Amino acid sequence: MNHRFEIIDQSVGYSGFFRLEQYRLRHELFAGGWSADINRECLERGHAVAVLLYDPDSDQVVLLEQFRVGALEFPGGPWLLEIVAGIMDDPDETTEDVARRETDEEAGCALLDLIPVCHYLVSPGGTSESITLFCGRVDASTIKDQVRGIAAEHEDIRLHVVSRTEALALLQTGRINSAAPIIALQWLELNRAMLLERWRLPPP
Repeated sequence: MNHRFEIIDQSVGYSGFFRLEQYRLRHELFAGGWSADINRECLERGHAVAVLLYDPDSDQVVLLEQFRVGALEFPGGPWLLEIVAGIMDDPDETTEDVARRETDEEAGCALLDLIPVCHYLVSPGGTSESITLFCGRVDASTIKDQVRGIAAEHEDIRLHVVSRTEALALLQTGRINSAAPIIALQWLELNRAMLLERWRLPPP
């Protein structure tokens, strides 16, 4: 059941690469009645699309290694192993359009098929950002460049084509430690038989 909420006041606290919205609001309580006025900040950074690139013929996945400022103090440092991802900054683009564009820009290969995985909120306690997650079929042998990225966007991306079992080992040891690749790799393990059936490949 959805309860009601009321925005009493809303203002922009900061606007730059991201935007910080300041809210004063209240909402209905589970026990009945309304909460007191609550002051909250919400980071508005748009919505994103992420794609796990998987080659079922070689049983390999494509991982991207790049610098992330939010991981400066995280164990292991700020160079993270991730999957293809990008912000939806054009209202005329669909999530599938963004998936194909970012796959071409970041990995230099074409998507042969695209399967929806899930749509989830990144950290709803402080940001409105959501990610639409896909699994994309690729031919990993077509990936030639090890380093990619758009210089104007300060991207410096190193590509790693690794076996599915190696990717899972990186996940289990904590080397892969951000949400999108964790969710995507776990989904792949649960749904690999379905993927192979869809792509008419021998079962695992």
